[in-house]
Amino acid sequence: MFFNNFFLKPALRSLIKECNCLNFNSIISLRKMSDLSAAKKKAAETAVNEYVFNRCKIGVGSGSTIVHAIDRLAERVQKENLNITCVPTSFQTRQLLIKYELPVSDLEQTPVLDVCIDGADEVDADLNLIKGGGGCLLEEKIVASCAKQLVIVADYTKNSRALGDQYKKGIPIEVVPMSYAPVKNKLKSKFCGEFVLRMAVMKAGPIITDNGNFILDWKNFDQTLDWKAVNKEIIQIPGVVETGLFIGMAKKAYFGMVDGSVKTQEG
Repeated sequence: MFFNNFFLKPALRSLIKECNCLNFNSIISLRKMSDLSAAKKKAAETAVNEYVFNRCKIGVGSGSTIVHAIDRLAERVQKENLNITCVPTSFQTRQLLIKYELPVSDLEQTPVLDVCIDGADEVDADLNLIKGGGGCLLEEKIVASCAKQLVIVADYTKNSRALGDQYKKGIPIEVVPMSYAPVKNKLKSKFCGEFVLRMAVMKAGPIITDNGNFILDWKNFDQTLDWKAVNKEIIQIPGVVETGLFIGMAKKAYFGMVDGSVKTQEG
């Protein structure tokens, strides 16, 4: 029997309208995710094409964008018969490299790298980075420090004027578990903002890093701070293992754009 919304009860009409809005919002959200994935893929492939060569020793970072970089690495190795060596920055990255049958090494066997290709949570106008949203900042910084050049791959949402413009989850600070409370108090006495112990999602308690540490996320910080000085001051606090501030380390960043192009930024 034919009827239209006019004859439906107001509450039911409202529910139908709400469902239609949810469907529309879901479509928009999926489209944005697709655009971001394409942007990450483009940035990662461009960096791998430009920086990887035969007998290259590569630090391979962590995160969603690096999945595309590893995929392109595997493709080039197969097509061009490249001889490369990969040093991963996390357990997950190592497993992915093994899955793609790429040669895996470590810093004991390969202490000097030609390039490290990694993602970032945010990149400012001076090529300073926030990293560690996925909890791998310590190994990421160690591997990056062993590379002749650090190259960042990301989508356009990670490109900011100042740290904190777009990334609101905070600056990660990795700490020894027994020290997190005194470190938090010392940080609060030195800087404005909030220092929040990062909690796990699928387990009770805090997140544990690959190296068995906790992470404090520094939120609502002053964006005008001298990050080089701040990083140095935080590192000197007993119990702090490393920070997610990568200052003066990156040589170049590739940002995949929504139109399919790639924007580059050099330090």
